Amino acid sequence: MVVPELRPWRAARPRLARIAGAVRPRLARAATAGRPRLARLGRTVSAQVTRPKTWQYTAGAATAGLALAVGVVTAAGPWDSSGQRKAERDRAVAQEGTGGADHGRSSGTAAKAPGPAPSAASVLTGLGGATGRVKSAPGTKALSTLLDPLLGVPALGARHSAAVVDVTTGKRLYGAGSGTALTPASTTKIATAAAALNALGPDHRLTTRTALEPDTKELVLVGGGDPTLTARKDTEGLASLRTLAEDTAAALKKDGVREVTLSYDTTLYAGEELHPIGVNDNLARVSALMADEARTDDSTSGPVPRVAEPAAEAARTFADLIEDHGITTTSPGPSKATARAETLAEVSSPPLAALVERMLTNSDNDIAEALARHTALATGERPDLTGAGRAIRAELGKLGLPVKGTEFKDGSGLNRDNRLTADLLTALLAQSGDPAHPELRPILTGLPVAGFTGTLTSRYADGAAGVVRAKTGTLTGVNALAGTVVDQDGHLLAFAFLATDTTNAAEAQSALDKAATALAGCGCG
Repeated sequence: MVVPELRPWRAARPRLARIAGAVRPRLARAATAGRPRLARLGRTVSAQVTRPKTWQYTAGAATAGLALAVGVVTAAGPWDSSGQRKAERDRAVAQEGTGGADHGRSSGTAAKAPGPAPSAASVLTGLGGATGRVKSAPGTKALSTLLDPLLGVPALGARHSAAVVDVTTGKRLYGAGSGTALTPASTTKIATAAAALNALGPDHRLTTRTALEPDTKELVLVGGGDPTLTARKDTEGLASLRTLAEDTAAALKKDGVREVTLSYDTTLYAGEELHPIGVNDNLARVSALMADEARTDDSTSGPVPRVAEPAAEAARTFADLIEDHGITTTSPGPSKATARAETLAEVSSPPLAALVERMLTNSDNDIAEALARHTALATGERPDLTGAGRAIRAELGKLGLPVKGTEFKDGSGLNRDNRLTADLLTALLAQSGDPAHPELRPILTGLPVAGFTGTLTSRYADGAAGVVRAKTGTLTGVNALAGTVVDQDGHLLAFAFLATDTTNAAEAQSALDKAATALAGCGCG
């Protein structure tokens, strides 16, 4: 995807003014409606913790700021087609930098790398919010007073850990067992994303192709490890199996070929296709060839039964499509394209940056496992579960992140034997906001937005909606949350909460949400 030419700040200003103007009428309503809920939240938490300024959502700029965040997301839409927040794209325009789905690395874009993902405070300032001197970051004692009671509730069990880091400085502000490696569930995807982006780069694309073996008329559909390859008419920017069939048919007809023996090649990956959890609606067999994540309905995210043989089903679909273009095929079977085979056509996925954003927003296990194997391929490891785990850990080590005690048994977090620390997750999130690592920015832009997108859509209805951005993690007896939040003093904080041996998933989830909401309300500087 090519990033549109960026306009100067003066050209962007009228649009931002229109957005702000459009949401002003609803700001008053949002502020009025929000005061009772936020006041109740304040009373609830203050019963456990006494601290100054933490729950002043109901006064002045704090209320207006939260209402404006909600209003702007509603008016402009929290995401565009690539997963990039519109407000962040507008900010990039205003700064005359590069940005967008390819994050400034596409052909024809400026060489200047984009800055770190902006915080909510920066977006609000760009829309006319008040500016002022930022107070110092929250102190360790203040955060301990705030978080210890919230994270010490029975719902989180006896084994839990937490860390909070100032993204601007990378300094850890709070830690409770933060170096203890626990089961991370789907927060593992943050680490998988970082490893893949570091090993492959944000512009890398996954390519599916067709190849014709000389003299045999064997047409091979070669899987490129793209789980987002789609057979649907509306591709929504994804690689199209229909386009591949059309282009392949055109190439065959040009050579006078109207009949082929159809095969499919899945040899890009190695090892067992079935994940250790077994047959599960949350994940298809991990194959280098599949269409629409092998889903059995029209869904694009969430659990659903998958076809038993993703590669064979994709090949059968391809056979039907190419026959519609006048090419007769045999029933497809497995094979391997030789080095002599001539590539006839190919289609490529969106850039890795966009895949990472989709993976994190929807907690997409199929993309996660594909990116783990591509990380292995890029680093010379065997592209199976074990090799992918080694590759992820090694790439994080190259980034200088604390990997002691960590174990990666898959890329999605479905394996209960994974082990991560709160220190690693917060350090990773902080580094994703570092201007020295623009390639990691999709990690921050892909995090679900509380109350609006992905796995946080239905959470934070009475809390920090639009302010907390975080990756969720849930397995039986495991609850986790890791992401970013802007506190009341304008500081962008990275946090990670991991809990193992929880007995009530709903109560544990609520406890983690309260802790994140408390950070959003913290005026602890």
